[in-house]
Amino acid sequence: MSATTRGMDVGLFGKVGVLYGGRSAEREVSLMSGQAVYQALCDQGVNAHLFDAGQHGLGELAAAQFDRVFIALHGRYGEDGTIQGALELLGIPYTGSGHLACALAMDKIMTKRIWQQAGLPTPDYRVISDSNDLAMLAQALGLPLILKAPNEGSTIGLAKVTEAEQLPSAYESVREFDDTILAERFVSGRELTVAVLGKGHDARALPTIEIIAPGGNYDYHSKYFSDETQYVCPAPLPAAVDEQVSEIAVRAYQALGCEGWARADFMLDADMKPWLLEMNASPGMTGHSLVPMAAKQAGVSFGQLCVQILSQACCKVAHHDSTIKA
Repeated sequence: MSATTRGMDVGLFGKVGVLYGGRSAEREVSLMSGQAVYQALCDQGVNAHLFDAGQHGLGELAAAQFDRVFIALHGRYGEDGTIQGALELLGIPYTGSGHLACALAMDKIMTKRIWQQAGLPTPDYRVISDSNDLAMLAQALGLPLILKAPNEGSTIGLAKVTEAEQLPSAYESVREFDDTILAERFVSGRELTVAVLGKGHDARALPTIEIIAPGGNYDYHSKYFSDETQYVCPAPLPAAVDEQVSEIAVRAYQALGCEGWARADFMLDADMKPWLLEMNASPGMTGHSLVPMAAKQAGVSFGQLCVQILSQACCKVAHHDSTIKA
């Protein structure tokens, strides 16, 4: 008899692949996420199997004959719509957002354009494609400012610039990851994050988390390895502010066309105004990760969260009548 989770027959999922690893700069984090998801699904009675997308190709993925897959990949080739498009071609249902929403969320420049068009609050920015563009940044955005590689995550390819003289070296360091750079007005304040689950009008926010990093520097080490970083959930916010942050997170998620799950990152300035920074379409699922933390606060265990996300996996392929009629 198949195992059940809160009335859900997990045997109906069939053979499940957990896609992890990959080839991006976030491979190490993805390996941890995939292992955690795999173990949680196995503990819930799911017939789960690990598949390292960085070590095995699409032919092997097709040959594995998975009935559905849980995407635990981060960064390029896993969170940017590429693997999603390949899975659609193979006809394999997968977790999370479709290829277009993933591509938009991964590209921080496109994300900001869409959010601005939707009237959502995000810091002012400029797009830098040449070192000659650096001269106007300090005047246009003020100092300090942030330079970001628009197609990386986990604070990879990010530099904070406090003096104009630092711009050339900061630009060169970020340009190692992307040719086009996002320059963004720096917002000082409290760092918040909100996970969103569901699709369309059914999307809902999980409890808000405040992140308090050592020295206010929430970098790669602080995110995944430091025990000094503090996470407060639910975040100690006035009810009206918390409600506003959650509402903006859901609207930002919907504006990009996200589904399944994602996580919106914010800064809350001294005037208690929230500013959207980015949307993570395939958030981390490690021991330090934020979506499981928010789900736990909402009464959902890690295993239940994984099963819930897996249950929403679908084949995002339009079914057309292929019969040619004369």
